[in-house]
Amino acid sequence: MIEQNLILILVALPFLAALICATLSVHTHDAAAWVSGLSMVAGLGILLGFHGAITEGTVLRATLRWIPSLNLNLTFRLDGFAWLFVTLVLAIAVLVVIYARYYLAKTDPVPRFYAFLMGFTGAMLGMLLSGNLLMLVVFWELTSILSFLLIGYWHQGQAARDGARMALIVTATGGLCLLLAMLMLGQITGSYDLDRVLASGPVIRAHPLYPVVLALFLLGAFTKSAQFPFHFWLPGAMAAPTPVSAFLHSATMVKAGVFLLVRFSPALGGTELWFFAVTGTGMATLILGAVIALFRHDLKGLLAYSTISHLGLITALAGIGSTGAILAAIFHIVNHAVFKASLFMAAGIIDHETGTRDMRRLSGLIRFMPVTGTLAIVASAAMAGVPLMNGFLSKEMFFAEAVDWHNGTWLDDALPYLATFASVFAVAYSVRFIATVFFGPPAEGLPKQPHEPSAWMRRPVELLVLVCLIVGILPAVTLGPILNIAARAVLGPDLPYYDIAIWHGLTLPLIMSLVALAVGLLLYAVFARRISEGPEGPPLLHRIRAQRLFERLLLTLSWKAPRALYRRMGTERLQPQLRLMVLIAIACALITLWGGLRLAATPLATGLNPAFGLMWLVGIACAIGAAWQAKYHRFAALVLLGGAGLVTCLTFAWFSAPDLAVTQLLVEIVTTALLLLGLRWLPKRRAEIAEDKLMPARLRRIRDLVIAVVAGGGIAAIAYLVMTRPLIPNVGDWFLRNAYYEGGGTNVVNVILVDFRAFDTFGEITVLAIVGLTVFALLRRFRPAAESVGLPDPQQEAADEELRDYLLVPSVIMRWMFPAMIVMSAYFFLRGHDLPGGGFSAGVTLAIAFLLQYLGHDVRWAEARLTVLPIRWMGFGLLIAGATGVGAFAFGYPFLTAHAQYLTLPLIGQVPAATALLFDAGVFALVVGATVLMLIAIAHQSLRSARLREHEAEMAEAASPVQPSANTEVR
Repeated sequence: MIEQNLILILVALPFLAALICATLSVHTHDAAAWVSGLSMVAGLGILLGFHGAITEGTVLRATLRWIPSLNLNLTFRLDGFAWLFVTLVLAIAVLVVIYARYYLAKTDPVPRFYAFLMGFTGAMLGMLLSGNLLMLVVFWELTSILSFLLIGYWHQGQAARDGARMALIVTATGGLCLLLAMLMLGQITGSYDLDRVLASGPVIRAHPLYPVVLALFLLGAFTKSAQFPFHFWLPGAMAAPTPVSAFLHSATMVKAGVFLLVRFSPALGGTELWFFAVTGTGMATLILGAVIALFRHDLKGLLAYSTISHLGLITALAGIGSTGAILAAIFHIVNHAVFKASLFMAAGIIDHETGTRDMRRLSGLIRFMPVTGTLAIVASAAMAGVPLMNGFLSKEMFFAEAVDWHNGTWLDDALPYLATFASVFAVAYSVRFIATVFFGPPAEGLPKQPHEPSAWMRRPVELLVLVCLIVGILPAVTLGPILNIAARAVLGPDLPYYDIAIWHGLTLPLIMSLVALAVGLLLYAVFARRISEGPEGPPLLHRIRAQRLFERLLLTLSWKAPRALYRRMGTERLQPQLRLMVLIAIACALITLWGGLRLAATPLATGLNPAFGLMWLVGIACAIGAAWQAKYHRFAALVLLGGAGLVTCLTFAWFSAPDLAVTQLLVEIVTTALLLLGLRWLPKRRAEIAEDKLMPARLRRIRDLVIAVVAGGGIAAIAYLVMTRPLIPNVGDWFLRNAYYEGGGTNVVNVILVDFRAFDTFGEITVLAIVGLTVFALLRRFRPAAESVGLPDPQQEAADEELRDYLLVPSVIMRWMFPAMIVMSAYFFLRGHDLPGGGFSAGVTLAIAFLLQYLGHDVRWAEARLTVLPIRWMGFGLLIAGATGVGAFAFGYPFLTAHAQYLTLPLIGQVPAATALLFDAGVFALVVGATVLMLIAIAHQSLRSARLREHEAEMAEAASPVQPSANTEVR
């Protein structure tokens, strides 16, 4: 139990740190860094406590029941491979936090940066530890979203926005492909549990859908790890701050894809299709990245393409899939993370202290920055694969696998030559990084005078370079045992121990390494000047940019094609759009229900009551009258529409559905107020009833009448069929039997909403919050056009003034009703679990109370002496509802599990109490906030329409523009 809680804490720590950082002031740089750093150190402490169990080969699990009926659980699992990866992520995260504290300027919103960074770290940990395929994809996509925020942190720059958008589009699209692959894997294996899927390799490979699953899976992994032809997004992401680049492109974002390839290689690998797709793509990416990196002039650009190349190396090893290849892949994941993080940080220091990353302007920095230069030289040597460096060991293992692996294919025969060729360019661009930046004559005309950075900005680089040296000299002692544990977690516990040594004799892999070093040095020595003076790209290929091709494709798909389609089929008029939506809904209903419904053998059990029939005749007359009056008098149409809604409320009450009746009545009031406030926006009738060029007005009305009759008749028919068909078994009977004993309430509707189907309700209130914020965002910048509200009319102004006099008494009554409506809202809320009411009804009631005060004071809160903060109402509502659901975890129950019992209160006795009441409180607060927010946004625009009339009148009298006075500001 303790281990399970510690795993949950490990996943939750970064998200908690992100939440704290997000609430800090923009000036609290140190506090945000301390919160982030300490949370990562705490995570490392938890991992250290798990080391003993991991060494013994134990797989630690933490399971939270999600949907037990479908065997879907939120499972986190920690084995040797995940332990190594999580340790790597948290260790580098600590160093990045320290580095960022001294790299970012005081003018930057640093707490926001740390909030994004910690959120991304939490998403990465969730992905690494997920034991459920669906949750793995959720965290996978969350890394894409948060990396978008990190890359676009300096959003004021066009490059940052473009890079962030491109990274999100590519990786998120790949994530959708991965989701499809995981869904298919779950169906093939009969489970979404990761352990069961990994153990079902023969079943997966023998299934007819294996090629489809593999293609979708690889699209997800290749896009995330920037494999060819999806490599182009990673260089664009270099517009991010250097701490982001050091973190995302060394140990986290781009390593997610290769992590997935290594993790799933036992289940999906071992086939010729896997070998050609994975190894072939990896080798192509390895060579392409290495060649392009040599010709890049930007320091981070060179490191970006070198990252692409090394990711291709790891991918190729995962494609080979042998025991040594998997071990080498894991080893190179760690080595690359260490030396690439140090190189990115060194490049950031150079940029920070000189003001440029252009290698054509940099030279001789070893004189001004000797310590930083030495660190960068050692890290570059590790990247090039120089002996006694950690990168040399894993690259030599890669050469060994390229030589030893044999499956009789042409790609297998070409592997040693391709690997050596790519390594030649890796040595060349590493040498260029060192020689161009740190040696030669002192640079002139730099934006800043170069000097060493502050000591603590350099400490993370020093520690990482020290790791490069220690692992390179003592691999068997330092990293060997951990690598073997990680490899056993992937390949099985029977894997023999692999001894990692720095000397295996004069072998062919060693000769390949020495050849690559010698030819790489020679290549740079011969072509150094031409490379520095040439374009950014290999000869003959520098004009071909995958990024440009992607941008053109995106422009065509997202702009040109939709515009062409809109020109042929689109319209800005609301009525054709609504008509199209209704027709699509009718078509979908007909396709779905055609041949599936039959009339019941028995008619309705009860006859038609004359009073009920008369009531419905009134409702029908109101509906027809509303449709007719909409042509001439909108206000009259609105009144008649309210009459039809009132008949609907009475119908619910007639059929013993008081909850629905109360809710419908309250929603009807709010909707009527919303429409009433929106009437002033609508254009004049003459603009709305203009003759259609293709169809006369009469035919258009007939067409709309036919559509309305078909849609309404269809709904009526479905309702009739549902009420007359015998439902065996009837789910409603189950709710009636169990509402009180399982949910502790006698109001079955409310118990269903806040207990049995609380997860659905939680999703619905989340959607309501999104809708409220969307309406507010759309209307806050909207200004009604002058032609929409019309020019001032003296007679109309007199009528408006007379109307204000008539509304004086109702305005006073609105103010007197405020405390009564608050009491009514509390009444609905407290009785909702046993009698008609509930959080939704109570929330709408209180929103109506606020709205009446708002309208009674000429849509001004100040005069009503009220302070309503609807967004906070919404936030606290979601927080309360979510916290209630999470609270069930503390007692070992699934999310949103409710508990009901009787409490004994002094002088009162036993009273019913249920945790669902807390959830209902969240619903109540969110409904109040969302409703008030939308109605206030509408009312503000109505006020702006009226003021626009006043300004037009003033401009008509005086031939000069008039500035609005202070008392016209909307609060």
